[in-house]
Amino acid sequence: MSIHIGPGVRRRVVLAAAGAGAITVAGAIPAFAAAGYEIPSNPFTLGVASGDPDHQGVVLWTRLAPNPLAEDGMGGMADRSVSVSWEVATDSRFRRVLRRGTVQATPAWGHSVHIEADGLPPGHEYWYRFKTGKWVSPAGRTRTAPPPGSMPKSLNMAFVSCSQYEHGYFTAYRRMAEDHPELVLHLGDYQYEYKKDSYTIPGGNIRDHEGPETETLANYRQRHAQYKTDPDLQAAHAVAPWVVVFDDHEVDNNWADEVPEKPEIPQPNFLERRKAAFRAYYENMPLRRTSVPNGIDMQIYRRVQWGRLANFHMLDTRQFRDDQACGDGYQSCAAADDPTRSITGGEQEAWLLDGFQRSRSRWDVLGQQVFFGQRDNTAGPVKKTSMDGWDGYTASRRRITEGWIDAGVRNPVVLTGDVHAHWVSDLKLDYDDPTGPTVGSELVCSSITSGGDGADSDPAAHPMMPINPHLKFYSGQRGYVRTHITPDEMSADFRVVPTVSAVGSPAHTKASFVIEDGVPGARQTYLRPVSAEDARTLQSPPLDGFYGDGADYL
Repeated sequence: MSIHIGPGVRRRVVLAAAGAGAITVAGAIPAFAAAGYEIPSNPFTLGVASGDPDHQGVVLWTRLAPNPLAEDGMGGMADRSVSVSWEVATDSRFRRVLRRGTVQATPAWGHSVHIEADGLPPGHEYWYRFKTGKWVSPAGRTRTAPPPGSMPKSLNMAFVSCSQYEHGYFTAYRRMAEDHPELVLHLGDYQYEYKKDSYTIPGGNIRDHEGPETETLANYRQRHAQYKTDPDLQAAHAVAPWVVVFDDHEVDNNWADEVPEKPEIPQPNFLERRKAAFRAYYENMPLRRTSVPNGIDMQIYRRVQWGRLANFHMLDTRQFRDDQACGDGYQSCAAADDPTRSITGGEQEAWLLDGFQRSRSRWDVLGQQVFFGQRDNTAGPVKKTSMDGWDGYTASRRRITEGWIDAGVRNPVVLTGDVHAHWVSDLKLDYDDPTGPTVGSELVCSSITSGGDGADSDPAAHPMMPINPHLKFYSGQRGYVRTHITPDEMSADFRVVPTVSAVGSPAHTKASFVIEDGVPGARQTYLRPVSAEDARTLQSPPLDGFYGDGADYL
């Protein structure tokens, strides 16, 4: 297996045991349903998804919801289990089926289905679908990872984050799907917790959330269902396997371990809220059984290996962190340098450092949530940085950075979401010495929609650039990052959509960077000039501005 989880993880029951079958020639999918119960309308309104591929198989997901926005969170399903059949084929017309089986979709788990479809040849593309009763799901495309010892010629990987449904249309998901990635990483803030009209953008929100602020299992199930009904998001899930991690909004803005965003406001039920959020997250994501929540705990940090080309270390920077120092936000804060503070927790840190030591991959990629490199927003001797990012946990950052240096990691690359903007940063051991060596690279994706329509700008005009010379690029437009990884280089196209307030915006590349094998740091190879229209209204963002959710949009 090439997916590895952290130490001390308890094995948990399989919610939907995949029936293993021999290779068969395709026929009609058997129709199954609970005796005497017929689902009255299409239950596959949330689409299909796949995830966590390894060289032997992949997770297949769907969730039955004929009435997806039902307030009780049950999607219009009766309080009974339903049999669902599934199949995996080598072709989109399902003429040659390799695996098929049946599972029970139970009300206890929101009628979600998680199939660990193993026994598939490595390094191949597949199609999958589900059926219950007379209803057949859309088909999805997925793939298995290459054999562990192989060196693939390339991997097309995209990464995304921060999709606030109310702030715009998910056009960037659609444009990403049209690029036909082979793997997608989602780095958090997949859905947002707010009720209608509480997190608004200038000019008003484009769409509205259904239901109250998410606090109960029913709330979170309904909210996930609303997001999953979006056709652009469904297209993105159906095009390739995803590897997902949560950030804060899947639970509560800027939460830290067992501490809610605003600890001064009593939230006696916060841990029950976290428990409900984790359960709904699992129910609605293509995750393996090792991520089944255990009360308020959920195993989400893990590795996905792509032959010897890339090792993806997916991190959890919420569940085990110390609370943000000095009240959160941008601060000049001595506690941020406290060596006892950690953003990963000791066990995850040890797991990551051990992974560096064991890795023989060409590229070691950290898929994680919050800004890794330093971003000081104050010129002069006083340093003010974000307490929610790794700047608020500088000793933790230094231990991780020293860990990959000591292990001789060949090409360390950090991928980041959260901040609603594209960024590129060289990584340093000492950010206060701009002449010091570059020891890694950070690529940051903007939001899918969060913050509403962005604006084009000249990256060099951003006020943080002269203060932080290791920062190489900025764009405040919405979008995603498209990468092409080979043994010789990793190239990254920073894709943007001019607007998310209207349907159907085209996408273009704002800038491209390349990281060469054995050469730390990203080199710019393309920059699209600012359009004349945007140049007339161009304004630099404030140094310490925040969107209403507390997320740093710089």
